[in-house]
Amino acid sequence: MSQHITILVGSVLGAAEYVADALAEVAQQAGYQTDIQLAPDFETIPTQSTWVICTSTHGAGDLPDNIQPFAAQLAERDLSSVKAYIVGLGDSSYDTYCFAAMTMQEKLAQGNATLLAEPLHIDVLNHPIPEEIAVEWFTEQLQPD
Repeated sequence: MSQHITILVGSVLGAAEYVADALAEVAQQAGYQTDIQLAPDFETIPTQSTWVICTSTHGAGDLPDNIQPFAAQLAERDLSSVKAYIVGLGDSSYDTYCFAAMTMQEKLAQGNATLLAEPLHIDVLNHPIPEEIAVEWFTEQLQPD
């Protein structure tokens, strides 16, 4: 597994940024180098880096504005060398719960990327401090077998 993790953030109100910061801390404690991209650009991601896509959903199931250009960059690309995790934040009282995370999952699948775990969908109604459950989940993911 890559020793570098790039956290790609899609955030409107900042909650996904807090989660990204917490995930970076977990990765650093596990010995990874990390960087967080708040305006992700496919061209600037280190090629051997493992991706963690951390995005909220807004509007009618939309990707946050800051990650939309990155999502568009993934179209028609060969992502077969990409290994990734997905963390979605949403509110289950909406029928578009975690649609942005699902959109990113679909884009990765279309490019033949490898998901290293089932995506984590965090319901902010049940987890008002989403970074807590994200840290617990990511710590488990990074444990050596």
